[in-house]
Amino acid sequence: MTRSRLNLFAGLSETRARPTLRALAVLAMLVSAEMGHAAEAPSAAWVEGVNYKRLPVAIETRDPSKVEVVEVFSYACIHCKTFEPMISAWHAKAPAHVDFQRLPAAFDATWATLAQAYFTAEVLGVTDKVHDLIFSGIHDSRINLADPAELARVFKDAAGIEPDQFNQTFQSFSVRSRVQQADARTRAYRVTGTPTLIVDGRFLVDARMAGGNDKMLEVVDHLVAQQWAQRAKPQ
Repeated sequence: MTRSRLNLFAGLSETRARPTLRALAVLAMLVSAEMGHAAEAPSAAWVEGVNYKRLPVAIETRDPSKVEVVEVFSYACIHCKTFEPMISAWHAKAPAHVDFQRLPAAFDATWATLAQAYFTAEVLGVTDKVHDLIFSGIHDSRINLADPAELARVFKDAAGIEPDQFNQTFQSFSVRSRVQQADARTRAYRVTGTPTLIVDGRFLVDARMAGGNDKMLEVVDHLVAQQWAQRAKPQ
C-alpha cells in the first residue's frame, strides 16, 4: 500500500475515532460526577427512625409561623456542658424563621433545683450572664450549685442580683410553675436523656441516633429545612 493511501486511511481512522473519544470523555465525566454525589450522599441522607425519630403525638409549638427548635438540657449534665458552645454557635447563625428555646429537664430533685435556677435567670433577665457560669461552676469548680445559697452567690457575682431578690424570684410561684411546665413538656417529648433536640414539636434528635453532638445539629438543619419548605408549599 502506498504512503498516500496509508495517510488517507489514517486520516479516516482518526476522524472516526474523535466522536468515540469525545463520548468516552463525556461518559467519564458523568461517572465521576455520579461517584461524587454518591460519596456525599451518606452525610445528607438522614433517615427517620435511624438518625432521628418522629414523636407519636405532635406537640404544639410557641410560634407556628416559625420552625421551633428546643434544646432539652440540664446544668448537671456534662454532655450538655460540652454541647453548649456548639448549640450557641448554631443559634447565632440560625435563620430568622427558627424559634430556638432552651428547656431544662427536671428528672430528679437536683435537676429540678437547677431548672429553677435557669427560670430564675430568665425571669430576672440575666440568662446570658449566668448560663455558662452555672455550667462551669458545677463541672469545673465542683461547686454544689444544687444549693440555693451557692446559686445566689453566682447571681450576685455575675449579674449583681442581691440574694434577697434571687431568693424571692427563685421561690416564686411563677418560677416553680415554669419548672412544672418544663417537666410536663419533657415528658410529652418522651425525652430520656440530655442533650436532646426537638424540632417543630414533631421530631426528636439525640446524639446516639445522630452519631454525635455535631451530627445532631446537621440532622436539625435537615429537619428545619424540610419543615420550612413544607410551610412554603401552597395550601
